[in-house]
Amino acid sequence: MKYTINLIFKAVALAMGVAVTALSAMQQIPTHHAIAMLGLGLACLSLVAISEGHVKQQEN
Repeated sequence: MKYTINLIFKAVALAMGVAVTALSAMQQIPTHHAIAMLGLGLACLSLVAISEGHVKQQEN
């Protein structure tokens, strides 16, 4: 279950990065929206890092 959630968070982060890149290239997104989307992606990656770090600590 935890693997699935981490995979979803990683996919969301990747999707946000790709979407911001594509929309910026087409000049279809305001800067403040792009920053918000990238922030959401970064938050997802942070949750994955915390979760995976917690799992590694329990294994030791």
